[in-house]
Amino acid sequence: MAVINSFFVIRRCLLLLCSANLSKLLTIKDMRILIVDNYDSFTYNLAQIVRGCSNSEPMILKNDKINLKSVAGYDKILFSPGPGLPKDSPVMEKIIQQFGKSKSILGICLGHQAIGEAFGAKLINLKRVFHGVSKKINLIEDEYIFHKIPHSFEAGLYHSWIVSEKKFPDCLKITAKSEDGYIMGTSHREYDIHGVQFHPESIMTKAGKIIIDNWLKGKPQ
Repeated sequence: MAVINSFFVIRRCLLLLCSANLSKLLTIKDMRILIVDNYDSFTYNLAQIVRGCSNSEPMILKNDKINLKSVAGYDKILFSPGPGLPKDSPVMEKIIQQFGKSKSILGICLGHQAIGEAFGAKLINLKRVFHGVSKKINLIEDEYIFHKIPHSFEAGLYHSWIVSEKKFPDCLKITAKSEDGYIMGTSHREYDIHGVQFHPESIMTKAGKIIIDNWLKGKPQ
């Protein structure tokens, strides 16, 4: 009798475990993902990674074609890279203002800069333009988007502006820096908002897909 009872206990535990894993997979698959396209060719590389990680088809909308009311229907919002400055794509700051407390947001390059400015950070123009340059990125905070990633890794850079460390807002924390000491990653201290200056979708960023996958899966409970 004890053997039979043990069998049913083990069977029940296995069923619960399988059910939990299936539920997690379904949650990722059914997730609604919005990619704000800042008129950048890398946007479609990002979309391809998102599809592969989530088995979901992301909605890609140009930054000047977005109805803010419709943003409420998405679970994850990704700000793409793009030319110019965040002020050229004001919709990103509006999305942060309206949905930053309730939505999971990831900003890349220009999107990262938009997150910084939205919370009071300043941008500085570098004397050197980084375009297709590989640099070592050093992690300085254990954020979930960097789970299972080495503390130092190579990443592709395409920028001439960065978030300044001077008068950096208290509500944000610096999560990564380049080997040159420039800010390469930030996260909000309370909200599920993260930014990276480097390009996860670049072929030079070997850990890029893991970062996107971690973000899509969300912070472990």
